[in-house]
Amino acid sequence: MTSRVFGHQEQGEGVNYFLSEEQKSLKKLAREIAEKEVLPVRARLDQEGGFPHEIMKTINEAGLSALFIPDEYEGKGSGVFNMCLVTEELSRIEAGVAVSYAATGLGLTPILVGGSDAQKRRYLPPVARGESYFAYGLTEAEAGSDAGGMRTTARKTGNEYILNGKKVFCTNAGVADVYTVFAKTDPEKGSRGISAFIVGKDADGFSLGKTEDKMGIRASVQRELLFEDCRIPAGNLIGKEGQGFIIAMKTLDRTRPGIGAQALGIAQGAFELAFDYAQSRQQFGQPIGSFQAIQFMLADMATQIEAARALLYQTARMIDSGEKSVSRESAMSKLYTSDVAMRVTVDAVQIFGGYGYMRDYPIEKYMRDAKITQIYEGTNQIQRLVIGTHLVRTGPVTPI
Repeated sequence: MTSRVFGHQEQGEGVNYFLSEEQKSLKKLAREIAEKEVLPVRARLDQEGGFPHEIMKTINEAGLSALFIPDEYEGKGSGVFNMCLVTEELSRIEAGVAVSYAATGLGLTPILVGGSDAQKRRYLPPVARGESYFAYGLTEAEAGSDAGGMRTTARKTGNEYILNGKKVFCTNAGVADVYTVFAKTDPEKGSRGISAFIVGKDADGFSLGKTEDKMGIRASVQRELLFEDCRIPAGNLIGKEGQGFIIAMKTLDRTRPGIGAQALGIAQGAFELAFDYAQSRQQFGQPIGSFQAIQFMLADMATQIEAARALLYQTARMIDSGEKSVSRESAMSKLYTSDVAMRVTVDAVQIFGGYGYMRDYPIEKYMRDAKITQIYEGTNQIQRLVIGTHLVRTGPVTPI
């Protein structure tokens, strides 16, 4: 039995997902950081917004940033599943902090899936040591779901590429030391003309635009990236010219479970708060949790969360096992967990009643944070398109 810091109820043992002792310890470490370091300042982080520097310092010192990095580059080689466990625990308390943490994993994944050994040896060890942050520059104002419609260009001149254009909604922008940026090297080829690049924060011609003022995940920062004749070495090309779209999609296949983990943590945290409130809130002379109407809501919330967790964990394990084709499962896990997060947080607010609408209670924040998980790294409509396309091409999903 483990008690919840922010509630008075004892939490029973859940479904056995056969975590290793290392994974249990990792999950415990992330939970301790979330409850001891993040929870006391959660309201302030949400109110003030911005990157949580001190908390990220604690996370880095605990070695959690090394989870993104393979052993041969000074990391822990822990894979997607362990990263999801940490992200889930952080999101259970403060989703914005989890976004700030996970964004570096998103930013460096293009190098993992398409970069050279020299690029990996240069850029990955500083992340493992907690000395460097990454960001991912794909989305544009006119190219969100349609990533192939991007307008940012990269023209090769001698031993350099010259980038021009603008990216939006870039998480960790202004904090990151390194950016993986996608641009068209051959605009006439559409998505087949996209290439991927590494851009240092001090690159000539690179600057930052406005900082976004967001509804949720406010303990993270999103800004515009501006490229005006930005010059980078030709050696900063990831893979080959024209491989950028493939690299971007392979990246999202590996990182969408991280969004699922954010959503799962949000749902779990909201459920626990709602459960505790239902045991303490008195109406008609008894706790509202004794009423069947509330019990049914809690039962549905718990069932949906556990189903989401099972799908997410299995998908993460598939990726770590080296399974080559995971687009469908990755999309499913992101789609289902984020939809569950939205349903659970809305119901949690309902259980709190009028108090749930007030900022005196943290539950309204969970609902605000949940919404973005249905939008970024591919809207849930795009996830359904990915799943549907795979079904049409390969037929029904058949268990092995």
